[in-house]
Amino acid sequence: MSQANCRDDESGVKLACLLSYDTLTGTGHCAALPRRAFDQISTNRVFPREFNVNQATATLPTIEDIRAAAKRIAPEVHRTPILTSRYFNERLGASLFFKCENFQRIGAFKIRGGLNAIRSLSDEEKSRGVVTHSSGNHAQAISLASAICGIKATIVMPTNAPQVKKNAVRDYGGEIVECEPNEAARVSTAQKIIDETGATLVHSYNDPRIIAGQGTSALELLDDLETPPDIVMTPVGGGGLLSGTSISVKSLSPRTMVVAGEPAAADDAKRSLEAGKIIPVENPNTIADGLKTSLGTLTFAAISQNVSQIITCTEQSIIDTMKLVWERMKIIVEPSSAVPLAALLEGNLDVRGKSVAIIFSGGNVDLNELPWQKPKQLLPASST
Repeated sequence: MSQANCRDDESGVKLACLLSYDTLTGTGHCAALPRRAFDQISTNRVFPREFNVNQATATLPTIEDIRAAAKRIAPEVHRTPILTSRYFNERLGASLFFKCENFQRIGAFKIRGGLNAIRSLSDEEKSRGVVTHSSGNHAQAISLASAICGIKATIVMPTNAPQVKKNAVRDYGGEIVECEPNEAARVSTAQKIIDETGATLVHSYNDPRIIAGQGTSALELLDDLETPPDIVMTPVGGGGLLSGTSISVKSLSPRTMVVAGEPAAADDAKRSLEAGKIIPVENPNTIADGLKTSLGTLTFAAISQNVSQIITCTEQSIIDTMKLVWERMKIIVEPSSAVPLAALLEGNLDVRGKSVAIIFSGGNVDLNELPWQKPKQLLPASST
């Protein structure tokens, strides 16, 4: 078990700020909670029966951690622009500001957390390299961040991961180890690498270093806007971006609401927030492939504390909104990026007369597989 920057809670229980090596899904025995909080450890998604949000909150990054992350990653990441759109302002009767992480290195916000995590490692940890399991933007982020820092990155990817994503990981310097396309195989393969090499796991969202890095986007957003917005929105999957954003926003502008957008076909975060406990996602069938993961213990704690509401949208709305952004704003966003705006366009939150900032999370799209060019029967079924 890796323990760093530990602190005691009021009951004297030692809480570690880093994830332990036996929680490769980011959900089982998390070092942010005492061992007794968990009934078992397995390769399946297991959540604590006696989940204590206050204990998990004690290990979350603070605004000072996020500011430190911003300085740590500044030489390598882009300060992404904020764009506006008269068309969307008129459609919603609001003033919208779009923080464009689709212009970020690797085409997504993930490099922020990945680079912060890698640069936070000790020299000894760097010498052993890092490992993660991901088939998306996190895999590319860890590959590039490791290359920047001159360390080895091993990326566990399923055999059915798109070739374009495998190519990107290799281009950024990551070493791919393939596994069967299921969670158990991803976890066991990563664990085997850790056992053999001593590599450090960098989880894609349930890690305070990752959360702090992702929070730097909102830090820039609030710094660049003349006045804080009424609402800040992000998409939500595992919750790393939303958690970091919520900490930045609530620390610097407590009156600003933090709201997330989520596909109705993968609405576990919405149900978790409403139920007050983590509800794992089951068979998510959404085109927003970056939003198919369940919340982790740390991200759930941050979201429970700081997020006012999670609103959803249909699959067709995601596609239509993505296409509208391409056409009206002349920029490329991926389906996951379009989700918060799609939920607003569906009328699921009244923002008339409000100022709303939306973080476009990324713009990595296979141009040979554009969703509006596919027959409807080949698209995920819409959820209402």
